[in-house]
Amino acid sequence: MDLVQIAQHADDLDRAADFYTMLLERPPLARFDEPRLLFFDLDGARLLLDAAAPSALVYLRVDNVHETLERLAGLVDVVAAPHVIFVHEDDTLGPVGTEEWQAFIRDSEGNTVGLVAFQRA
Repeated sequence: MDLVQIAQHADDLDRAADFYTMLLERPPLARFDEPRLLFFDLDGARLLLDAAAPSALVYLRVDNVHETLERLAGLVDVVAAPHVIFVHEDDTLGPVGTEEWQAFIRDSEGNTVGLVAFQRA
């Protein structure tokens, strides 16, 4: 079984399209103005932005949370600054020998989005 799609609340598809294009550094996969649906490809899983969807806490893997926040400076509200949440001593939840860094931002629609990076300890 594989993850196919994650739905996230978005009131304004234009605003959400601009925000997620910037965040993900890729254009939308598809848009349907009726029934107001916007899709992005997350390396095989779809991110669906939809006014009818509830808010979800989505975690996105990035290369480096610090650099990502620098790139987004002035464009996002930081909910939680970068911090190490776990050191992976085995490969159960992440690459062995790495620190798991996380930061949280608020998207254009008021949802919290987690940014996750694995960096050598």
